[in-house]
Amino acid sequence: MNKETTKNIRKGLIADCTKCFGLCCTALNIMPSSDFPIIKPAGTPCMNLQSDYSCQIHSQLREKGFKGCTVFDCLGAGQVVSQVTFNGHSWRDNPETREKMFQVFPIMEQIHEMIAYAAEAISYDIPATLSDKLSQKLMELQCLTKLDSDELLSLDLVMYRYTLNELLTATSDIIREDIIAKLPGAKKVKEYDHARADWIGKKLKDKDLRGTDFRGAYLIAADMENTDLRAVSFIGTDLRDANLSGANLSTSMFLTQMQINSAKGDVKTILPSHIQRPSHWIS
Repeated sequence: MNKETTKNIRKGLIADCTKCFGLCCTALNIMPSSDFPIIKPAGTPCMNLQSDYSCQIHSQLREKGFKGCTVFDCLGAGQVVSQVTFNGHSWRDNPETREKMFQVFPIMEQIHEMIAYAAEAISYDIPATLSDKLSQKLMELQCLTKLDSDELLSLDLVMYRYTLNELLTATSDIIREDIIAKLPGAKKVKEYDHARADWIGKKLKDKDLRGTDFRGAYLIAADMENTDLRAVSFIGTDLRDANLSGANLSTSMFLTQMQINSAKGDVKTILPSHIQRPSHWIS
C-alpha cells in the first residue's frame, strides 16, 4: 500500500454526525466530573439528544459543563456502525438492535483508532519489510469494519492491539533514532525515552523535545508552550489541559484528534495535516 493512499485513509477518518444515530450520546457511560455535569449510564440517551440525533446545546457544550463532548472523537466509527453494520436502521426504529448497536460502537471506535495508527505508520520512511507488515495489518483492520455485529462482538481486540503495537513501536523507534542522531550534541536514544512518565504540570516551555518517546506518559497540564515536538511519539499520551500554544507538532507521531481536543493551544500551534484545530482553542 503506497504512502499517498495511506495518508488519504488517515485524513479520511473523520466523524460525520449527520450519518450517525447519536451513538456517542447514547452508548457511552458518563459520570459527573470537570468534563460532564451529569450521570448517564451506558445505553441511555443523553437528555440533550434530539429526535433527529443532533444535540440541542451543541453550540454551548463547554459553557454548560459538557467539555467532554467537545473532546470526544470517534474517528468516523459512529457513521460506520450506523450505516454499514446496521444498514442505516436506527436503534429508535429497531429497538431490538439497541443493546447490540451500543455494544458494537466502542469496538468499532477501537478498530478505527488502530486503522489510523497503521495508516499513519506506513506514510513514514521505513524499511519495506516493516511497511509490508503494516500494510497487511491495515488491510486486516479494514476488513473488520465490514463484519456483522455478532462477529464484531466476538473479536479479540487485545490480540490485534498487541501485534499492531509491536509494529508501531518499531516504526517510531526508527523515526526517532534518525532524528536524535541529527540533533546537536551526542546524546543516547535512551535519554529521550520518557514512556509512561509522570510529567503532570511539568514546565517544558521553549524546550527542544524532538525525538522523545512519550508513549503512555502523563502530560496533564504540562506547559509546552513554544516547545519543539517534532518526531515525538504520542501513543496513549494524556495531554489533558497541556499548554501547546505555539508548539510545533507538525511531524509528531500517532497524535489523535481527541488528544489535541483535550489540550490547550492557539493559532500558532503547528499541527499534523490530519489533525484539525479545535474550535475552542484561543485565537
